[in-house]
Amino acid sequence: MKNTFFAISLLFALSSCNKVEPKKEIDLSTNKTDSIAIKNIYNSALTNGQSYQWLAVLSNDIGGRLSGSPEAQLAVEWGEKLMQDLKFDKVWLQPLMVPHWVRGEKEEAYIISNKNKFDIAICALGGSVATSENGVFGEVIEVISLEEAEQLGEKLRGKIVFFNRPFDDTQIETFNAYGGCVDQRGSGAQVTGKFGAIGAIIRSMTHSIDDFPHTGSLRYGDIPDNEKIPSAAISTKAANLLSEKLKENPNLKFYFKQSCKTLPDTPSFNVIGEITGTEFPEKYITVGGHLDSWDLGDGAHDDGAGIVQSIEVLRLFKLNNLKPKHTIRVVLFMNEENGLRGGKKYAEEAKKNNENHIAALESDSGGFTPRGFSFDSTKNNDLFLSWKSLLAPYGLHTIEKGHGGSDIGPLKSETNSIFSYKPDSQRYFDYHHAANDTFDKVNKRELELGAASMAALVYLLDTYLK
Repeated sequence: MKNTFFAISLLFALSSCNKVEPKKEIDLSTNKTDSIAIKNIYNSALTNGQSYQWLAVLSNDIGGRLSGSPEAQLAVEWGEKLMQDLKFDKVWLQPLMVPHWVRGEKEEAYIISNKNKFDIAICALGGSVATSENGVFGEVIEVISLEEAEQLGEKLRGKIVFFNRPFDDTQIETFNAYGGCVDQRGSGAQVTGKFGAIGAIIRSMTHSIDDFPHTGSLRYGDIPDNEKIPSAAISTKAANLLSEKLKENPNLKFYFKQSCKTLPDTPSFNVIGEITGTEFPEKYITVGGHLDSWDLGDGAHDDGAGIVQSIEVLRLFKLNNLKPKHTIRVVLFMNEENGLRGGKKYAEEAKKNNENHIAALESDSGGFTPRGFSFDSTKNNDLFLSWKSLLAPYGLHTIEKGHGGSDIGPLKSETNSIFSYKPDSQRYFDYHHAANDTFDKVNKRELELGAASMAALVYLLDTYLK
């Protein structure tokens, strides 16, 4: 018995000596310092958060903030005072010139078919020219793409062109569905105006079937003024009705009237605040959203949420006595919606001043439940991916290569990394650029979770980047 036991023991020992231990991967979740810091950030945001209260003021007291408007200027003053009251180390305004387009009187539209009149929910697209005082009245040609409109060519002359390509509902990531349709909004008027069309009507950019028309920018490019035709979005219910009535009566008539106009460029500002770094004050990590919004709603999700979350990131650092190694800067960008001049100006000044931006984070996808981040970077990709284990407990399961953000895009270089905060996207385009993008559509806890998620990422960037 003893000999048998000895033989078994010897065999086990020999096999253990020959066994090669697998290489262990570093698991940052075992780093207690990081785990504790991130937990404290979330606890502070969820029990003592301020982002929801700030959003109430920005949305309800100031409202829609289209570039060049009095409301946009009020938002600049609000942002500057708020960051001064929070005692950030430095707060200032960065001047720039912005486009100034105004909607004018409420738009009108209706269908006349077989002597029946059907009112249509409509709104002018940003940057569009007006109709005449009498409006536009004519027959309609329905198309589903810019290519189809190009092929029709001269057949469009004297007609109102109706772009009716819907969102692809099979796209789980709704931003992909948006990207698959938005070209008709951006270029529909430009493409059809050169063929003598008298107007362009666009199906709203949303999955929802409702009566909220969704605005957004169009581009005329360098076409002559006589080819610039008025363009507007109609609600998805109206688009379905118009398409149905066209099948019944291809010769029906459509009427719409809008009195929008473009005024001269006007002065405005990016609003900037920062906490100075303790080790590398000359290196910057930027976090921000866009302060302007469309005028139909109050811009709560697009992008009031991103604005208050970005400011909250710095407040959470101060509240938790986190003294960053790098300078952490919050930027409230002006004019993302119809020009991107704020983002371009910020990058221009950063280059002019030889500022070293090592990372930037943007929130411009609404105040919904956090899902993770996408990043655009040529370095440190493995490092960023390794943070999944630290962030997964907070529902941040997505950390992937992808879009970095529109306003911070001009900052991108070979030496830095830009990030986009990714909340759940399923409801975003219910409200995007529409009159129902209002404060009551924002959930307090989801908004606060988003601010905490952004602060957690900024903490990791500050801790691990050089």
